[in-house]
Amino acid sequence: MGGQLIALTGATGFIGRHLLHALSAQGYRVRVLLRRPVTVPEGASGAVVGDLSRPMNMAAALAGVDAIVHSAGLAHAMSGTPEDDFRTSNTEATRRLAECAARARVRRFVFLSSIRAQTGPSAIGTVSESDAPAPTDAYGRSKLAAEDALAEIGLDWVALRPVLVYGAGVKGNMAALLRLARTPYPLPLAGLTARRSLVSVDNLAGAVIAALSAPAPLGRPLVVAEPDPLSLPEMIEALREGLGKAPKLVRVPTGLIGLACRLAGREEAYARLSTTLVARTDGLSALGWTPSRTTRDGLARFARAETA
Repeated sequence: MGGQLIALTGATGFIGRHLLHALSAQGYRVRVLLRRPVTVPEGASGAVVGDLSRPMNMAAALAGVDAIVHSAGLAHAMSGTPEDDFRTSNTEATRRLAECAARARVRRFVFLSSIRAQTGPSAIGTVSESDAPAPTDAYGRSKLAAEDALAEIGLDWVALRPVLVYGAGVKGNMAALLRLARTPYPLPLAGLTARRSLVSVDNLAGAVIAALSAPAPLGRPLVVAEPDPLSLPEMIEALREGLGKAPKLVRVPTGLIGLACRLAGREEAYARLSTTLVARTDGLSALGWTPSRTTRDGLARFARAETA
């Protein structure tokens, strides 16, 4: 499938930068769609500037394009009205881009959705795309609504629903977890047993390539997760292994940990990493996608890369 022309949105973001590198390494030509004039990212074969909320020049941007990888989107509300912010940036912008893609006869539309379109921040049992989606916040609802819009437009589409993504340049909870692992102190986390699925940005890029190269029409969402969920102390162990440090984990009552996090204003981050969210990847596995490394190895490599 190499040599095809891919239009990529979000190429300057955390996931988009890695996708640009991975797609170029696979021989795809990548035309990046930028919201504002910036230096063309290394690895792009061309660039078009435009606003996805007002796609005035999308006909030119999509001329000759074989497939779109849409990784641009809003992760955090900006105006204090999250439903409106997320609907505009995640749902309506995706709809408009897909409508332009259909008119341009683009072969496939790969949408970077989220596991939050499938479920809330935690789940009982193993999460699969075969389950009825039940998002619990404005972000997840906006991603699911974007998927619904794609299904109505009449082009071949696939929505990838990754779990929490880690890798070089990540921000948010995974960056905070790495900072915690870097400290020289023993951490009172050994008693936390809830497990969570993660996915490295490299394995996510592999899933995008699997979706692009699938020979048959897709038209469905696919969960993206590595097959070895870890508990929070296991994540710390893997990160500290990558840093060349001993685990230094001690056991204290979990109620005290929760109290300390609330007092420190980290209650939400603690809840996301200390509750269960395990996912399986039936659809992607059927396409032949296999993660290139385990989560333990991926976290260790991530810690080393961020320290180099």
